[in-house]
Amino acid sequence: MGSQNQPQLPLIDFTNENLKPGTDTWVSTCQVVRSALEDHGGFLALYDKVGSQIYNSVYSAMEKLFDLSIETKRKKTTEKPIFSYSGQRSEIPLYESVAIMNPLSIEDCQKYTHIMWPEGNDHFSESVNSYAKQLVELDHIVKRMLFESYGLDRKKFESSLESTDYVLRGYKYKIPQVGESNLGVAPHSDTAFLTILNQKVEGLGVKLKDGEWFEVGVSPSLYLVMGGDAMMVWSNDRIPACEHRVFVNSKIERYSTGLLSYAGNIMEPQEELVDEEHPLSYKPFDHYGYLRFFITEEAIKSASRIKAYCGI
Repeated sequence: MGSQNQPQLPLIDFTNENLKPGTDTWVSTCQVVRSALEDHGGFLALYDKVGSQIYNSVYSAMEKLFDLSIETKRKKTTEKPIFSYSGQRSEIPLYESVAIMNPLSIEDCQKYTHIMWPEGNDHFSESVNSYAKQLVELDHIVKRMLFESYGLDRKKFESSLESTDYVLRGYKYKIPQVGESNLGVAPHSDTAFLTILNQKVEGLGVKLKDGEWFEVGVSPSLYLVMGGDAMMVWSNDRIPACEHRVFVNSKIERYSTGLLSYAGNIMEPQEELVDEEHPLSYKPFDHYGYLRFFITEEAIKSASRIKAYCGI
């Protein structure tokens, strides 16, 4: 993870059995989570609820999905904007990505699977569903901690979860050929509210608040938790969207997974987070409207797509 003299991204232990709501450990961890998000837009989570069998199974399933033909992977799987296959892009030729909407539903996992494998593939749908169900527990804990650290009403937290849409993304990066750039994906922030990433092979870097880049380690129990553009709106700019990138430095293909959450309802900056020091910075925010705007020429040319969309 680097020496103590190098800039570090906070590592927060979610395996502690004493980490239960109302305990001193919970309250102190809430503050660490909030501080890490406000400072860097993200942190590393040590989380062991995803068993080795499920972990290996979902990566095996993703490899088989990416092995399908381009024609198959490009089949329409959802009406939602930007949640289909992405790849074969000249500016990032090593990169491919797929997205499964509502992976917490076994029925929706099966619908996606049937489009990719009309003959059926129970292993894929069951693996994706099991992995998402284990990982969403971390998503809920982080969000609850964030709401509590800001002193927000419990009903607001519960309402937020009820209106959340989840997407499980799989990513593949090819090995660069001789003379080819090893850039997997350029520095960017996610459009999501919260992203939880795991990588099977190294290459993921996070930009810290001092501008230095931190290289994330590899482990089945190590997850990068990142605030996205939507969290910037929700927090009224108290939390920056986490900037991250990928370089492919390995001699093997690189796979990673991400559980991303999106707001199903109109979102606004929390009124409790608006004050003289943090004046209101955003208008009401339609997440799927933003996703449609995100790929327009106006958005691409703007210095900040989220501020171009709903900034005041």
